[in-house]
Amino acid sequence: MGKRKLVTGVVLGATAGGLISLLDKETRVYAKEKLASAKSGASYMLKNPSETIHSVRTNFDKLNQAFAKGAENTINALNQAETTLEKVTNKGKSDRIE
Repeated sequence: MGKRKLVTGVVLGATAGGLISLLDKETRVYAKEKLASAKSGASYMLKNPSETIHSVRTNFDKLNQAFAKGAENTINALNQAETTLEKVTNKGKSDRIE
């Protein structure tokens, strides 16, 4: 029951905040332009579904490649840090032995 009240409160608060912000004329004009742009984009997507799917697939591939490259860079950085720590640790041990 508490979860339902929280979600309802968040939705009502966001709605009230959005409506209050529309009291400003500049905000209304901005919102109207963005809604018109979204409507235009949605109608284009509906009229050209194959192009939309191709675009989504291309963007997903780019995101996937960027993520893979980021993961590879992170792994390389961790390997370098591990190597450096091993050198420092081994140097400290060899200094004590002599």
